[in-house]
Amino acid sequence: MSIIQWKGILESLLFAAGDEGLSLKQIMTVLEINEPEAIDIIEDLKQEYENNDDRGILLIEMAGVFQLVTKKEHAPYLKKLVEVPNAHTLSQAALETLAIIAYKQPITRVEIEEIRGVKTERPLQTLTSKALIKEVGRAEGAGRAILYGTTKEFLDYFALKDLQELPPLAEQEEFVQEEADLFFEKFQQTMGESND
Repeated sequence: MSIIQWKGILESLLFAAGDEGLSLKQIMTVLEINEPEAIDIIEDLKQEYENNDDRGILLIEMAGVFQLVTKKEHAPYLKKLVEVPNAHTLSQAALETLAIIAYKQPITRVEIEEIRGVKTERPLQTLTSKALIKEVGRAEGAGRAILYGTTKEFLDYFALKDLQELPPLAEQEEFVQEEADLFFEKFQQTMGESND
């Protein structure tokens, strides 16, 4: 395989690894190459990014991990992107699922579906991709189902310090959908106003 092909594969791996990055050992293991070969590929890709002003990313090593990062001079544009209101709001199904998880976490998909009365695969995928929920463990028993919980991004999105700031439900024993809907509606409006 040529160095150009190796660089393409390494670029894909680094992109997929995201903020976690990859150690030299991981790169060597996945590519099934020795250390000098891995270093050559890394250095070649690194130089390619640094020597090309048309590229928007760099390859850096930080704390023994290699990762792709954006160029500092593009920071003002990245800041604008973060500040622009998200045109894609959450669907009703995603909001219902998120509300259930927020109040009942940790909770399995089956338990969420029992409360909603419908399948929740798609809303769970959406919420996970938006980093509003994550896997927080496995349930005891047969199958060891995935347990879901909210993330720090969930708290940030709804401007909450912690989960204790969630509005109390009218009936603590039962999940009351109207309360959760009002809560999320209120915060979506708040987020929209703060971005106007």
